[in-house]
Amino acid sequence: MDIVIADISHAKYAETICETIAESAAVRGTGIARRTPEYITKKMENGNAVIALDGDRFAGFCYIELWGHGKFVANSGLIVHPDYRGAGLAKKIKHKVFKHSRTKFPDAKVFSITTGLAVMKMNTELGYKPVPFSELTDDPTFWDGCQTCKNYDVLTRTNRKMCLCTGMLYDPKAKKFEPKKIKEKVFNRLKHIKETMFLKKDKK
Repeated sequence: MDIVIADISHAKYAETICETIAESAAVRGTGIARRTPEYITKKMENGNAVIALDGDRFAGFCYIELWGHGKFVANSGLIVHPDYRGAGLAKKIKHKVFKHSRTKFPDAKVFSITTGLAVMKMNTELGYKPVPFSELTDDPTFWDGCQTCKNYDVLTRTNRKMCLCTGMLYDPKAKKFEPKKIKEKVFNRLKHIKETMFLKKDKK
Protein backbone atom coordinates (compact mmCIF):
# COMPACT_ATOMS: atom_id res chain seq x y z
CA MET A 1 0.00 0.00 0.00
CA ASP A 2 1.36 3.41 -1.01
CA ILE A 3 0.11 6.65 0.56
CA VAL A 4 1.41 9.59 -1.45
CA ILE A 5 0.83 13.27 -2.16
CA ALA A 6 -1.59 13.24 -5.07
CA ASP A 7 -0.88 15.02 -8.37
CA ILE A 8 -2.58 15.42 -11.72
CA SER A 9 -1.64 11.86 -12.72
CA HIS A 10 -4.17 10.64 -10.14
CA ALA A 11 -7.08 12.57 -11.70
CA LYS A 12 -8.40 9.31 -13.18
CA TYR A 13 -9.53 8.35 -9.67
CA ALA A 14 -11.51 11.56 -9.03
CA GLU A 15 -14.91 10.21 -10.05
CA THR A 16 -14.44 7.02 -8.03
CA ILE A 17 -13.44 9.10 -4.99
CA CYS A 18 -16.60 11.23 -5.23
CA GLU A 19 -18.80 8.14 -5.63
CA THR A 20 -17.16 6.43 -2.65
CA ILE A 21 -17.67 9.48 -0.44
CA ALA A 22 -21.34 9.77 -1.44
CA GLU A 23 -22.03 6.05 -0.96
CA SER A 24 -20.37 6.07 2.47
CA ALA A 25 -22.46 9.03 3.60
CA ALA A 26 -25.65 7.31 2.42
CA VAL A 27 -24.83 4.09 4.30
CA ARG A 28 -23.97 5.91 7.53
CA GLY A 29 -26.90 8.29 7.21
CA THR A 30 -24.68 11.26 7.97
CA GLY A 31 -24.54 14.65 6.36
CA ILE A 32 -21.65 15.51 4.08
CA ALA A 33 -20.68 18.34 1.77
CA ARG A 34 -20.58 16.94 -1.76
CA ARG A 35 -17.63 17.57 -4.07
CA THR A 36 -17.33 17.17 -7.83
CA PRO A 37 -14.64 15.24 -9.73
CA GLU A 38 -13.43 18.60 -11.08
CA TYR A 39 -12.99 19.93 -7.55
CA ILE A 40 -11.06 16.83 -6.46
CA THR A 41 -8.88 17.00 -9.57
CA LYS A 42 -7.99 20.61 -8.79
CA LYS A 43 -6.84 19.58 -5.31
CA MET A 44 -4.60 16.94 -6.85
CA GLU A 45 -3.21 19.40 -9.38
CA ASN A 46 -2.31 21.85 -6.60
CA GLY A 47 -0.63 19.17 -4.47
CA ASN A 48 -3.28 19.55 -1.77
CA ALA A 49 -4.41 15.94 -1.47
CA VAL A 50 -3.24 12.54 -0.30
CA ILE A 51 -4.19 9.29 -2.01
CA ALA A 52 -3.72 5.65 -0.99
CA LEU A 53 -3.17 3.12 -3.76
CA ASP A 54 -2.90 -0.65 -3.75
CA GLY A 55 -1.01 -1.04 -7.01
CA ASP A 56 -3.31 0.79 -9.41
CA ARG A 57 -6.42 0.32 -7.24
CA PHE A 58 -7.86 3.26 -5.34
CA ALA A 59 -7.88 2.60 -1.58
CA GLY A 60 -8.29 5.94 0.19
CA PHE A 61 -8.15 9.71 -0.06
CA CYS A 62 -8.15 13.04 1.81
CA TYR A 63 -7.62 16.62 0.69
CA ILE A 64 -6.58 20.01 2.08
CA GLU A 65 -8.67 23.17 1.98
CA LEU A 66 -7.46 26.71 2.79
CA TRP A 67 -9.72 29.24 4.47
CA GLY A 68 -9.47 32.79 5.79
CA HIS A 69 -6.62 33.72 3.41
CA GLY A 70 -4.51 30.81 4.61
CA LYS A 71 -5.04 31.37 8.35
CA PHE A 72 -6.97 28.10 8.57
CA VAL A 73 -6.54 24.68 6.98
CA ALA A 74 -9.02 21.81 6.92
CA ASN A 75 -8.32 18.17 6.08
CA SER A 76 -11.53 17.13 4.35
CA GLY A 77 -13.14 14.28 2.46
CA LEU A 78 -11.34 11.48 4.31
CA ILE A 79 -12.53 8.24 2.76
CA VAL A 80 -11.41 4.62 2.54
CA HIS A 81 -12.75 2.27 -0.12
CA PRO A 82 -14.97 -0.47 1.39
CA ASP A 83 -12.49 -3.17 0.30
CA TYR A 84 -9.80 -1.66 2.53
CA ARG A 85 -11.71 -0.71 5.67
CA GLY A 86 -10.98 -2.13 9.09
CA ALA A 87 -7.20 -2.26 8.67
CA GLY A 88 -6.24 1.15 10.02
CA LEU A 89 -5.81 2.82 6.63
CA ALA A 90 -7.92 5.87 7.53
CA LYS A 91 -5.62 6.66 10.43
CA LYS A 92 -2.54 6.41 8.20
CA ILE A 93 -4.09 8.72 5.60
CA LYS A 94 -5.15 11.17 8.33
CA HIS A 95 -1.62 11.30 9.75
CA LYS A 96 -0.14 11.73 6.25
CA VAL A 97 -2.41 14.62 5.26
CA PHE A 98 -1.99 16.29 8.66
CA LYS A 99 1.80 16.14 8.36
CA HIS A 100 1.58 17.47 4.79
CA SER A 101 -0.65 20.33 5.97
CA ARG A 102 1.73 21.27 8.77
CA THR A 103 4.72 21.19 6.40
CA LYS A 104 3.09 23.16 3.59
CA PHE A 105 1.17 25.62 5.80
CA PRO A 106 3.14 25.71 9.10
CA ASP A 107 1.46 28.80 10.56
CA ALA A 108 -2.12 27.81 9.77
CA LYS A 109 -4.58 26.51 12.35
CA VAL A 110 -5.90 23.09 11.33
CA PHE A 111 -9.59 22.51 12.00
CA SER A 112 -12.23 19.87 11.48
CA ILE A 113 -15.98 19.47 11.82
CA THR A 114 -17.22 15.92 12.10
CA THR A 115 -20.08 13.73 13.26
CA GLY A 116 -17.89 10.62 13.38
CA LEU A 117 -16.38 9.09 16.51
CA ALA A 118 -13.47 7.57 14.57
CA VAL A 119 -12.47 10.95 13.12
CA MET A 120 -12.75 12.59 16.54
CA LYS A 121 -10.42 9.96 17.99
CA MET A 122 -7.87 10.47 15.22
CA ASN A 123 -8.05 14.25 15.58
CA THR A 124 -7.55 14.01 19.33
CA GLU A 125 -4.45 11.85 18.90
CA LEU A 126 -2.98 14.51 16.60
CA GLY A 127 -3.53 17.27 19.17
CA TYR A 128 -6.85 18.77 18.09
CA LYS A 129 -9.21 19.94 20.83
CA PRO A 130 -12.99 20.41 20.74
CA VAL A 131 -13.95 24.06 20.26
CA PRO A 132 -17.09 26.12 19.55
CA PHE A 133 -17.69 27.04 15.92
CA SER A 134 -16.76 30.65 16.76
CA GLU A 135 -13.09 29.57 16.99
CA LEU A 136 -13.13 28.14 13.49
CA THR A 137 -12.87 30.08 10.25
CA ASP A 138 -15.51 32.74 9.63
CA ASP A 139 -14.95 32.42 5.89
CA PRO A 140 -18.52 32.29 4.48
CA THR A 141 -17.34 30.13 1.57
CA PHE A 142 -16.51 27.30 3.98
CA TRP A 143 -19.93 27.37 5.62
CA ASP A 144 -21.66 27.73 2.26
CA GLY A 145 -20.04 24.40 1.38
CA CYS A 146 -22.29 22.79 3.98
CA GLN A 147 -25.40 23.53 1.90
CA THR A 148 -25.34 20.07 0.35
CA CYS A 149 -25.36 18.48 3.81
CA LYS A 150 -28.76 17.17 4.89
CA ASN A 151 -28.34 18.92 8.26
CA TYR A 152 -27.69 22.38 6.77
CA ASP A 153 -30.96 23.73 8.14
CA VAL A 154 -29.70 23.03 11.66
CA LEU A 155 -26.64 25.18 10.99
CA THR A 156 -28.74 28.04 9.68
CA ARG A 157 -31.31 27.82 12.50
CA THR A 158 -28.50 28.27 15.05
CA ASN A 159 -26.87 31.12 13.11
CA ARG A 160 -23.84 28.90 12.44
CA LYS A 161 -23.13 28.57 16.17
CA MET A 162 -23.62 24.78 16.32
CA CYS A 163 -24.80 21.74 14.41
CA LEU A 164 -24.67 17.96 14.70
CA CYS A 165 -20.96 18.21 13.86
CA THR A 166 -18.34 18.83 16.54
CA GLY A 167 -15.75 21.51 15.86
CA MET A 168 -12.11 20.60 16.53
CA LEU A 169 -8.96 22.74 16.23
CA TYR A 170 -5.19 22.29 16.18
CA ASP A 171 -3.41 25.57 16.92
CA PRO A 172 0.36 25.34 16.28
CA LYS A 173 0.99 28.35 18.53
CA ALA A 174 -1.15 27.21 21.46
CA LYS A 175 -0.03 25.23 24.47
CA LYS A 176 0.11 21.55 23.61
CA PHE A 177 -3.25 19.91 24.21
CA GLU A 178 -3.11 16.80 26.38
CA PRO A 179 -5.65 14.49 24.77
CA LYS A 180 -8.11 12.52 26.84
CA LYS A 181 -9.56 9.24 25.68
CA ILE A 182 -12.94 9.71 24.06
CA LYS A 183 -15.45 7.30 25.52
CA GLU A 184 -17.88 5.85 23.00
CA LYS A 185 -20.82 5.87 25.44
CA VAL A 186 -20.30 9.55 26.22
CA PHE A 187 -19.95 10.42 22.53
CA ASN A 188 -23.14 8.55 21.61
CA ARG A 189 -25.04 10.18 24.48
CA LEU A 190 -23.99 13.67 23.38
CA LYS A 191 -24.82 12.84 19.78
CA HIS A 192 -28.29 11.68 20.84
CA ILE A 193 -28.83 14.91 22.79
CA LYS A 194 -27.90 16.98 19.73
CA GLU A 195 -30.21 14.97 17.49
CA THR A 196 -33.07 15.36 19.96
CA MET A 197 -32.51 19.11 20.21
CA PHE A 198 -32.06 19.90 16.54
CA LEU A 199 -33.83 17.20 14.53
CA LYS A 200 -37.04 17.05 16.55
CA LYS A 201 -38.26 20.25 14.93
CA ASP A 202 -38.03 18.66 11.51
CA LYS A 203 -40.59 16.01 12.50
CA LYS A 204 -43.32 18.48 13.43
